[in-house]
Amino acid sequence: MDGFIEKLGIRSVNQGISAGQHYMGSTGSLLTSYSPVDGSQIARVYLADADGLDTVVRKAEEAFLQWRTWPAPKRGDIVRQIGNKLREFKLPLAKLVSYEMGKSLQEGLGEVQEMIDICDFATGLSRQLCGVTMQSERPGHRMYEQWHPLGPTAIITAFNFPVSVWSWNAMIAWVCGNTAIWKPSEKAPLCAVACQNLVAGVFAENHVPEGVSCLLTGGRELGERIAREPRIPLVSATGSTAMGRSVGAAVASRLGRSILELGGNNAVIISKEADLELAIRASVFGAVGTAGQRCTSTRRLIIHEAIYENFKEKLITAYRQLKIGDPLEEENHVGPLIDKKAVDNYLEAIEACKQQGGTFVVEGGVLQGEAFKSGCYVKPCVAEVAPQMPIVQRETFAPILYIMKYSSIEEAIALQNGVPQGLSSALITLNIREMELFFSSSGSDCGIANINMGTSGAEIGGAFGGEKATGGGRESGSDAWKNYMRRQTNTINWSESLPLAQGIVFGV
Repeated sequence: MDGFIEKLGIRSVNQGISAGQHYMGSTGSLLTSYSPVDGSQIARVYLADADGLDTVVRKAEEAFLQWRTWPAPKRGDIVRQIGNKLREFKLPLAKLVSYEMGKSLQEGLGEVQEMIDICDFATGLSRQLCGVTMQSERPGHRMYEQWHPLGPTAIITAFNFPVSVWSWNAMIAWVCGNTAIWKPSEKAPLCAVACQNLVAGVFAENHVPEGVSCLLTGGRELGERIAREPRIPLVSATGSTAMGRSVGAAVASRLGRSILELGGNNAVIISKEADLELAIRASVFGAVGTAGQRCTSTRRLIIHEAIYENFKEKLITAYRQLKIGDPLEEENHVGPLIDKKAVDNYLEAIEACKQQGGTFVVEGGVLQGEAFKSGCYVKPCVAEVAPQMPIVQRETFAPILYIMKYSSIEEAIALQNGVPQGLSSALITLNIREMELFFSSSGSDCGIANINMGTSGAEIGGAFGGEKATGGGRESGSDAWKNYMRRQTNTINWSESLPLAQGIVFGV
């Protein structure tokens, strides 16, 4: 260790810690964060007590009344300063992400860079929250639309991207004039505490109202209470499809809004006209990056029958070159799964695949030894399968890759679309007709569709999200900012009469 945890304001291992402008502690209940890298206890965090959510929502509501009056470019400048603070602390925060979550340091650095990028994007956006002017059918009238902030925005994040997904939501919500309440995954709470420490410093320097940024740690029960809370007009939740169904139903029952980013069962189609070396790199990183724990991880390879055997051998060779170990060591490609429950899910999926007729061409298993003492390190594996096998239809958050054949591009697209989820998809081909079909209404049914790249690695400039069991939400770039605001249509009558719409005549 080089003190990277202490540099982020996290100093105590044995005592409970809290952070941020406004954070509710508890009556003494503590959550311990353990690293999947070596099994060590990192620190303990206070859980939200029975009154914590109520108090935080009230503070966020009070802060909103002030924050919404700040000019949007001024709010954007605060976000710009947060981006600069993240640049200053990029390496220690990336190391904490790597150590607490288990992804490689390079991926941790990439995640913090995404935070910096969204700060830059949101800063520019703060001067572009534009409506449109429309033509009125009535003479002497002007009609236009404008956008107003919603209020407190709840952000529920998952362990696999413990900081960037929060930033995608929080930075946009803040420039739009909303306040933010963050419930991070209980599997990676210290990353949230570190971010809250950094933000709190910037906010204090700029006299931002207390309650614009709030943090509450807790588990499923806290998430359910947030979903039911009528004072929170928008809930953005990232997690499993099962979690999304629960959150979506609870929020909808009170006529609130939700942004749901849920499961992915992503496929790459490998055409017989593909650049095979490019296809191998895209497929392997997509399958084993973050140890297969991305919502955009590649779960399925759909390979043209003419190149299937050749590509399979190249894939096996590439997997033999993977280095598994401490993710803070730069030479390692694959770190641990988040915890032993994830390992159990991985092993259950492998057994189910075998029972359903799958054949493993790269065997899996749990790694043993001093270097893997946390018990969370597993081998990335590859199985030949039938596409309709039940295990192939479900998402397992682990480095298990299923491979299958196809004969026509139409069949490949049907196989790719033939799962409940619809997040990310990719086609590797040099055939322009295949490309255009893949992007057409008869092509990929996913929210993200890529050509000659993998399923992972979405940029913040595009709206992120998927269809079907992925939830339909959109966050981050493009015009996703509209999800964080309410639309208002305005009409001004500047004439001396009162012409009515649709030509109605009303005389009194």
